[in-house]
Amino acid sequence: MPVTADTDTTAPSLASPPAGAHAITLPCGTALWLLPQRAVWWPAARMAFVADVHFGKAATFRRAGQPVPHGTTADNLARLDAVLAVTGAEHLVFLGDFLHARSGAADALWQQLLPWRKRHAQLQMTLVRGNHDLHAGGPPPPLALAIVNEPWLPHADTPLLACHHPQAVVGHTVLAGHLHPTLRLNGPGRDSLRAPCFGWGEGQLVLPAFGAFTGTSPAALPGTWVRFAVTPGRVVAVPAGFS
Repeated sequence: MPVTADTDTTAPSLASPPAGAHAITLPCGTALWLLPQRAVWWPAARMAFVADVHFGKAATFRRAGQPVPHGTTADNLARLDAVLAVTGAEHLVFLGDFLHARSGAADALWQQLLPWRKRHAQLQMTLVRGNHDLHAGGPPPPLALAIVNEPWLPHADTPLLACHHPQAVVGHTVLAGHLHPTLRLNGPGRDSLRAPCFGWGEGQLVLPAFGAFTGTSPAALPGTWVRFAVTPGRVVAVPAGFS
């Protein structure tokens, strides 16, 4: 597989990595960091990527009479702040499903998102439309999100495409979400836990769902793909074929 994983923090091109991050080098030579905050950091472009935040999902479920937790929006925003703090990103890219549903895009949501956006007024933000975004509608103009369709080329000089749906594109590496992948980690005492993971294979890098209230899929990735488990404070490579 034409990608290498590297945890040597002394490499000049990968200097000062975020704590707990795992580095991969794409076939084109581009270095990316997989972050324990469930994000990807592209240091050369000062760009961070997250997928599947699903803002408003809990509110949508509550409107349908489901007893789901409060506070998921505040949690998502706090973790986005953590991504920005550890990277110093100048551009934040949402790989689809920024919103969950039209019914969740209510005033209460914007009352939290708009002050957060004002705190990051200098930060460029782009949303690559996902399937939920198409039904939920676009965020209000004050959020200042540039909205694009997939596949989107973030940088003209690098064959890296930002998408929501995983897809193979000849000559390019695709960053995507949509699948919400997880894997099972087994402990020495016959205990186990289900961890979010990144998946790499066939020229595609799939991110775990970022949202605090999202479903997961343990069988989302082909068995031949390399997985990178998101554990507390660290991203760990897991061999292909691991469940």
